[in-house]
Amino acid sequence: MTRARAAALALGAGVLHTAAFAPTGAWFLQILALVLLFGLVQQASPRHAALAGGLFGFGWLASGLWWLHISMHQFGGIPWVLAALAVALLAAFLSGYYALALGLTARWVAPGRGRLLALVPAWLLAELARATWFSGFPWIASGYAHTVGPLAGWAPWVGVYGIGALGALAAAGLLLARQRAWATAAPALLLPLAGWLLPQGFTESTGRLALSLVQPSIPQDQKFDPARFATNLGTLAALVDASRGQVVITPESVVPLPLSQLDRDTLAHLARPERPVLLGSFLGNGEEGYVNSVVALGADYHYGKRHLLPFGEFIPPGFGWFVRAMNIPLDDQARGQHQRPWAVAGQRLRPLICYEDLFGEDVVASAAGPEAATVFVNVSNLAWFGTLMIQDQHLQFSQMRALEFQRPVVRSTNTGATAVVDHAGQVTARLAPLERGVLEATVEGRQGATPYARWLAALGLWPLWAAGLLALAGCAVAGRRRAAP
Repeated sequence: MTRARAAALALGAGVLHTAAFAPTGAWFLQILALVLLFGLVQQASPRHAALAGGLFGFGWLASGLWWLHISMHQFGGIPWVLAALAVALLAAFLSGYYALALGLTARWVAPGRGRLLALVPAWLLAELARATWFSGFPWIASGYAHTVGPLAGWAPWVGVYGIGALGALAAAGLLLARQRAWATAAPALLLPLAGWLLPQGFTESTGRLALSLVQPSIPQDQKFDPARFATNLGTLAALVDASRGQVVITPESVVPLPLSQLDRDTLAHLARPERPVLLGSFLGNGEEGYVNSVVALGADYHYGKRHLLPFGEFIPPGFGWFVRAMNIPLDDQARGQHQRPWAVAGQRLRPLICYEDLFGEDVVASAAGPEAATVFVNVSNLAWFGTLMIQDQHLQFSQMRALEFQRPVVRSTNTGATAVVDHAGQVTARLAPLERGVLEATVEGRQGATPYARWLAALGLWPLWAAGLLALAGCAVAGRRRAAP
């Protein structure tokens, strides 16, 4: 195969990898894409292996994150060419993890079947690095493709990154089977399939709770417009009035200014004496910083976002000029200080604001222990990014959190995806995108801890780091021994 064809295949395989995620649900494409990538790297030089990993990552992440262009161009006012370049640069930076991992593996492990196995821990380490370094950005990490299918059963045992490694193992197993290395291929294929047989019943019911999930569907270009504030607030109040649940949940920043700037009459208009309202707004002040928060009107509870989004919610050093160019409101925020669930109506609700639900390692403190949350509540505003692909991807992440911790996840969003995910990861109710309304749903709270929650709470992601490093080192040593005369 010529170098040009190999490069094109790596890039195309990355795009195929994106197709494995929501909304398609075609989980098998994730493994097929890695079969193509690993096939290219098995005999490649370190340089060409790194190039294949980088092109695969770029094709995957550029096609999977293209919607960032909408926020920068349509709402940030950046020319579309520069916005596209920014997305490309981000994809190129993130794909560097995969280029480095595969290039180093090709340097340390000789070409052949041993390298195929070494690519599995290398893939795991690249995924962990992307998820944790520089504040982490694990959007569409490979394991998220498996909220359905045989690997989904591994979620309460090893979590999303463990599933990603098992997907890589299945890809290596398919290539080994093609090469008739049955002794190695068989366990590499059977272990991922064991997810169908693993025990799953780790949590028990804590009763049911009726929730009203509000979706106001306010266009993003009107959300922060002072001239539209009274109208938008009236829309919100009407939806709250129409709600019938025991608790009303509103989206992230549904009141797009600090709560201290609202007068008492306005707050009283939103509060309901017969049931609490969880309101998305901001707390804090200009000196200490504003915190993206949810506040329980009629109850003594608030939660502030802890894991902030780079560029959108905090400014990385040296990038102030870029963030200022996009005119993002409240663009340099402070972090919340606690993870306590909200005890209400016999359940314990743990808020997660926007992309916080990508970080199970941050959430696990609320999923283990006697006072653990019984329901996770995600509030988001994805109107910055349109509706195509982004909403389904984010909903899929909520499905994975539900599978990992066996807790229901309910979502209240501005424009979608407002939905209910049960503790088995199934979407049981959903409002259509851009539909203004209230999703009335009854959810079953759960208590208890999965094996993944227990070891993640005790050790963090370090067991996966250790497994990846030890396995890669073992493959390198074994390869050298085979190569020795």
